[in-house]
Amino acid sequence: MHILSPFSIYISGYHSTMKLTREQLYADLHAAYIEARKHKRSRDYQQQFERDMYWQLKYLCDELYERRYTPQPATCFTICDPKKREIVAAEFRDRIVHHLYYSYTHQLFERTFIEDAYSCIESRGTHYGVKRLQQHIREESQNYTRPCYVLKMDIRGYFMGIDRKRLLELCRATLQKMSSHVISKGCTERWADRLDFDFIDYLTETIILADPLKDCICLGWPYRWQGLPDSKSLFHAKVGCGLPIGNLTSQLFSNVYLNVLDQWMKRTLHCRHYGRYVDDFYVVSCDREWLKALIPRVRTFLMDELGLTLHEGKTQLCNVMYGVSYLGAYLKPWRTYVSHQTLRRIDKKIWLLKRTLPVVPSPDGRYKHVDGEHLRSSLSSILGLMRHHASWHLRGRLISEQLHPFERYGFFDRERTKFIPYQGI
Repeated sequence: MHILSPFSIYISGYHSTMKLTREQLYADLHAAYIEARKHKRSRDYQQQFERDMYWQLKYLCDELYERRYTPQPATCFTICDPKKREIVAAEFRDRIVHHLYYSYTHQLFERTFIEDAYSCIESRGTHYGVKRLQQHIREESQNYTRPCYVLKMDIRGYFMGIDRKRLLELCRATLQKMSSHVISKGCTERWADRLDFDFIDYLTETIILADPLKDCICLGWPYRWQGLPDSKSLFHAKVGCGLPIGNLTSQLFSNVYLNVLDQWMKRTLHCRHYGRYVDDFYVVSCDREWLKALIPRVRTFLMDELGLTLHEGKTQLCNVMYGVSYLGAYLKPWRTYVSHQTLRRIDKKIWLLKRTLPVVPSPDGRYKHVDGEHLRSSLSSILGLMRHHASWHLRGRLISEQLHPFERYGFFDRERTKFIPYQGI
């Protein structure tokens, strides 16, 4: 069985009519391990796994091949950036299985998604979502020559409200439908000839129905959960509901679950200018009353079909002439700015970076103990994010007023998009 993913590692001697063999599964697991360890090479758990990698992967391969695989207890903790969330992180060996499953199935699922589903899909993301919304507004308003409105909606506690059995049904139905489709245009080979759907079905059920809180290890004192709404915690989710935030498969399954909403909005309600990023979705129209009439219909559909609740407090009807905030950007006619919320997060990140700077240089007058690579990646990411919007003067003011202390360790390029540390830092 081929592993169909961006890293595209193919197995020599493969025949499309063969079922998955133990040797093929091991090769696919090794490719999934390479993906799972990216940006994690310095972590203790990854180094411990790598020291005994061959036998670790062999045991994992045997468990999967013999259908004995059971996810290990996860680790639960909270984060506060950009806002307070509960993270339930799987063990490293389970993350390898998640990457294995993703490589087998993501193309199958993504081919059923609409073009305006932006999250966790290659070549799509926040910048793509902002550009699509801008395009929808220009088309509907005829390039801002007539009144136009954007209805923004959100789902309350989306990940914690996902019914895992309903999700399993949706995944199985999608996989069964896609198994008879040809792999690509001009190709006679079908997905059922390429993939072992019996093994994929086993993985789908095992991953989805696993209880993420079973024997989980909580890091930090209980007070760290104070202030976290019940709708944002798996500990308060209904029985059989909730996906752990942070797993690769959870991102994929979240799109599968709300693809039902996407198809209904496009095919039943005929919302031509519709888009969604995770659980934040919008509709663009010049008919203000029609948009207002959509709200109760969407609320009823979400509850009846998916068991989800519309977040009334985040439902907004915006006039595009006054600006629309979406995915960290603020869209105004013919231009896009960085949103105030994003600017506050940038200010906080810069403040934290300044705290890591030394007060005085080392005895030889240099700042050798400053992590130049960390400064480069952090400051360049801030300026690179702002580059996607109308922010030339904002970046100049940011460099002169807040980022000038970093000029002791490097310099900013002329385009104000990169920070380049001095040699020896």
